[in-house]
Amino acid sequence: MPAGDMNRHAVPASPAPAPPPHGIRALFSVKDAPNRWPIGLRAAICAGAPLLAGWLTGQTAAGLMAGLGAFTSLYGSGRPYLNRSRYLALVALSFACTVALGMAVETIPVLAVFTVVVIAMAATYLCSALRVGGPGAYMFTLTCAAGTALPTAELAPWGAGLLVLAGGAFAWVVHMVPAIFRPRGPEKHAVAAAGRAVATYARVAGTPGQHGARHKAAMALNAAWAALVTYQPTHGWQGPTLDRLQGINRQLHLLFAETVRAAGRGDTAGGAVAERATQLAAAAGNPPATAWPGGSIPLGAPGPWEALRAGVRRGSVSRLVVLRVGVAALIAGIAAGLLGLERAYWAVASAVLILHMGMDWLRTLQRGAERLLGTWIGLLLAGAVLVLHPQGLWLVLVVMVLQFIIEVTVMRNYALAAVFITTVAITIASGGRRVDDVPGLLLARGVDTSIGCGIALVVFVVLTPRATLARIPAALTSTLNAAGAVVDFLATNDASTRDAHLARRKLQAAVFRLGEASAAAVGGSTGQRRAAEQSWPAVFAAQSLAYGVLSACWLLDRGDAAMAKELSGAFAPDTGGLAAVHAAFGILKTAIRTGASPEQLPELPHFLDQETSTLRDSLPLSPR
Repeated sequence: MPAGDMNRHAVPASPAPAPPPHGIRALFSVKDAPNRWPIGLRAAICAGAPLLAGWLTGQTAAGLMAGLGAFTSLYGSGRPYLNRSRYLALVALSFACTVALGMAVETIPVLAVFTVVVIAMAATYLCSALRVGGPGAYMFTLTCAAGTALPTAELAPWGAGLLVLAGGAFAWVVHMVPAIFRPRGPEKHAVAAAGRAVATYARVAGTPGQHGARHKAAMALNAAWAALVTYQPTHGWQGPTLDRLQGINRQLHLLFAETVRAAGRGDTAGGAVAERATQLAAAAGNPPATAWPGGSIPLGAPGPWEALRAGVRRGSVSRLVVLRVGVAALIAGIAAGLLGLERAYWAVASAVLILHMGMDWLRTLQRGAERLLGTWIGLLLAGAVLVLHPQGLWLVLVVMVLQFIIEVTVMRNYALAAVFITTVAITIASGGRRVDDVPGLLLARGVDTSIGCGIALVVFVVLTPRATLARIPAALTSTLNAAGAVVDFLATNDASTRDAHLARRKLQAAVFRLGEASAAAVGGSTGQRRAAEQSWPAVFAAQSLAYGVLSACWLLDRGDAAMAKELSGAFAPDTGGLAAVHAAFGILKTAIRTGASPEQLPELPHFLDQETSTLRDSLPLSPR
C-alpha cells in the first residue's frame, strides 16, 4: 500500500513565523541586541582619533576626512582575525577609492551622479553576493557623498583618498588589537552561540516554537562552521584550539541532528540534550584538551568567487537588488539635479539605504519610515550641534559620543539610531566650520532624504516582479532536488566524501533560500501574504524533510548503528528504496509545478516516510 495512504500524517500545527513588527509599532519597538557596547566603543575610538589628530595639527577638516575611513570599524566583527585582516584592508582601500572618485568628478554633475550610481551598484552586488551584512553597501555610497561635501577644496582627490586610507588603517589596527589577547576569540564566540541556540532548540522541540528555534540553531551552526572552516586558511597547521573547537561544533551538530530526528518522530529531545549543548557552549570559551569522536566536518560556506558567480545567475536575488539600487540611485540623482538641490548624492545615498539589503516590502517600507522619522528628528539635534559649533576636543567628544550611541542602538531600533546617524553625518560634512545658513542646510538634507526614500519605495514596487509569488514553488522544487542528491549518497553509505559534503551544503543552502522566500512573501503584499499562508504547511514539511536527510548524514558520520542499519535495509539493492524516493520526489515536484493534487506516493524508507507524506498532504499549494 502506498505510504501516503498507509499513514496520513497531519500537517504540523506550528504557525508561520510572524513577520517583524512594522508600521507604528515597529518605530517604537526595541529588539534584543546584547553586548553591543564593545563595538560602539571601538567605533567611537576609530571616529575620534583621526579628528583629534587633525585638531592637534590644525587641520580639522582633514581629520574629518580621515574619519571617513573609520567606518571600516563597522565591518568584519565576527570573522577570525587572520581573515579579518585581509577583509578590513580591502574595505579601507575601497572607502579611499570611492571618496577619491567622488571628489574627482564632483564638479561635473552628470558624471558625479553616474559615478555614485556605479559605486552604489558595484557595492550592492559585492555585499549582497558575499553576504557582507550591515551596514553593507550603504556606507560606501555615504562616504562618497560625505567626502564630496567636506570643505576641503585645497585637497586633491588622491590626497583625500590617502587621508581616508589612513583613517581606515587606524581602524584596522584597533580592530586587530584583541587578537593579541584572544587570538581565537571570534571562533570561540561563534561556537558558544551555536551551543546556546542548539540548547534552546532542544528545549522547545515538539512545541509550536520549534520551527523558529530550529532555524536559529541551523543558522548559528552554519555561522560557526563559517568561522571554523570557511574563513580559515586552506593551507598550513591551524593549531590545537581550532581542532578542539571544530570537535565541539561537530558534537553540537550531532545533538542538533538527534533533536531533529526526535522531533520528526513526535518525541522531545529532553533536558539531557539541552544540558549537554549548554555544557559544550561553556566549554567553547576554554576548549578542553580531550579527545573527541573523529569524523568529517562540513566544507563551510562557498568561497567568494563561487558566491560572486552565483550572484549574477538568472533568478538570483542579488541581481534584482542591484537593479533596484541602480534604477533608484539614477532616478534620485536626476531628480535632485532637476530640482536644483546642491548635493544630489544625499538623495542617492538615501535611496541606496532603503534598497541595498534586499528586504521584503513590509521591512522596506518600515526602513523608509524609520529613516524619514529619524532624519527629521535628527535634523533638530544636528541643528543644535551646528549652532553650538563645538571645536577642538568638544568636537571630538561629540563625534565619538554620537558614533557610540549609533552602534549601541542601531540593532535595537533603527529609527532611534537614524537620529544620531543624521547628526553625525551633518557634523562631519560641516568640516568643523561654522555654517551660515543652518536652517537652509537642514531643510536641504531633509528634502534630499525624503526624495531618496520616496523614489526607493516606488522603484521597489515597480521592480518587484510577479515572479515573487513563484519563489516559494521554485524553492520547494530546489529543496527536493538537493535532498534527492544527498539521499543518493546515503543509499551508498557514502555521506562523508567531499562530493557528499558539497551535496549536503547545497541542501542546507536550499533550506535557507526556502525560508527566505517564505519570509519575503510573508512581508510582501496582501496577495503574497495570502500565498505564504497557504504554502506554509508545505514549506514547513519540506524543511523538516531536508533537516531529516541532513540529520541522517550526521548520525551516519558518528557511526550511529541504528541509522546505519535502517539505511542498509531501506536501500538494499533488492528493495527498490532509492528508486521509490526519487519517484516520490518527482511526484511532489510535479504537483508543486502544476498546482494539481499529487498522486499516491510509493512506499518509502521509514526515516523519510513522515515528512514526505506530510509534504504530500500539504499540496497543492493553493486551490486551483
